[in-house]
Amino acid sequence: MQILESSLAWLVDQAWGLPQLVLLFGGGLILTLYSRFLPFKGAAHGIGILLGRYDRSGDPGEISHFKALSTALSSTIGMGNIGGVAIAITQGGPGAVFWMWLAAIVGMATKFFTCTLAVLYRGHDSRGQLQGGPMYYIEVGLGRRWRFLAIFFSICGLVGCLGMFQTNQLSEILESTFSVNRYLSGGVAVALVAVVVLGGIQRIAAVAARLVPAMCVLYMLLALVILIRSYEIIPDLLAQIFHDAFNGSAAAGGAQGIAFSVVVRTGIKRAAFSNEAGIGTAPMAHGAARTAEPVREGLVAMIGPFIDTIVVCTVTALVVLSSGLWRGSDLAGSSLTASAMRSSLGSFGEYALVVIVALFAMTTLFGYSYYGRKCFSYLFGAERALIYDLIYLVAIFIGAIWSADLVINLLDSAFAFMALPNMIATLILAPRVMRATRDYFSRRAAGLPPGTSGGGPSRPDHGSNLHLPPGTSGGGC
Repeated sequence: MQILESSLAWLVDQAWGLPQLVLLFGGGLILTLYSRFLPFKGAAHGIGILLGRYDRSGDPGEISHFKALSTALSSTIGMGNIGGVAIAITQGGPGAVFWMWLAAIVGMATKFFTCTLAVLYRGHDSRGQLQGGPMYYIEVGLGRRWRFLAIFFSICGLVGCLGMFQTNQLSEILESTFSVNRYLSGGVAVALVAVVVLGGIQRIAAVAARLVPAMCVLYMLLALVILIRSYEIIPDLLAQIFHDAFNGSAAAGGAQGIAFSVVVRTGIKRAAFSNEAGIGTAPMAHGAARTAEPVREGLVAMIGPFIDTIVVCTVTALVVLSSGLWRGSDLAGSSLTASAMRSSLGSFGEYALVVIVALFAMTTLFGYSYYGRKCFSYLFGAERALIYDLIYLVAIFIGAIWSADLVINLLDSAFAFMALPNMIATLILAPRVMRATRDYFSRRAAGLPPGTSGGGPSRPDHGSNLHLPPGTSGGGC
């Protein structure tokens, strides 16, 4: 096990080196500038789409815009917002939060492009079911000669979407708060997840649509109570975040300042794990949306990083920083956030957070199961997807008993490798997204109905919604 831990520690350092940071952050910045901030200008329209004002029951797809976003948020709003932010602060200091913000801002453009592509280039799995996601827009959008990237993404997705971090952090906080045995936590999590995930995307989306809004409101209310009580020091905390973003600070208990490169890398890495912009997971959920307009799904998807990182992660960061416990303590992850809650609200705050952590962990596990199943189906066929479900359930049990460092390094490495083919494809296909975007807003301004462009099909020049025949993708490598 020690050899495995040291090997994964080396691998994650290599995977999250300068090239990866340039690809994710630089790629997102390029997409932001290339779009001339057009996705941001359409944010209000995106909210209208999310609220169902443009839903049509006859459109292709399985779930509504709201359920698609809820499913995506069920995977992003979770342990990355509670445990991941605390880890970012202990590893990179308060300045890491600033780089999480920047990564989220450019990540909004990345989400717009990737999730537009997820609907623009959908294909059929081996059962003939309409599917979307990086593996499909790589193969359909770029052509079959690029399929090796789709296969590579799917292989990495099998590991990155195992959901081990969620049960790891859940079992950690239950053990530290109530002395619950980790094996028991893992077993109960497996049983609960099995009930939902074996029902497929419809059941996952239905559960996520109910739980995600409720758990976000509950967590935000709890955190805001703490911040209101500490309102006098919030300006100082924000100033410290901006200062340490470029100057570093002492890590938890450390006497030496944190190198600037470490602060940047930690912030971008934890933002990627939190909102998953550029990783390629969210497009798999948004690709199932019921819509004939790819751009609409992109506009809905870009709301995700704002909610996840700019709002929820910021609140968590201020709670942790206001407690002062991030310095001189061996606590990390969810345990640190729980202790911060306890320091302000007593036992009630800690116990309330345990409930919230359980909700966050479970909804994330639901969403990740769908992502991994989709990768498995692409590689080996949808009719064999039950095999992955069983692997997934075993993996989340293992995650509950493994060390946090081992789990984090394994998943961080897989996420980095998932981002490589996804961002390459997104940057290559970006001009087609922009043509679709300009076409969509011009038709909207002219009052034309969906699917028309005045003189014929709305997207004839870039093969929108080109569907592979059943069995083309997913019949095996």
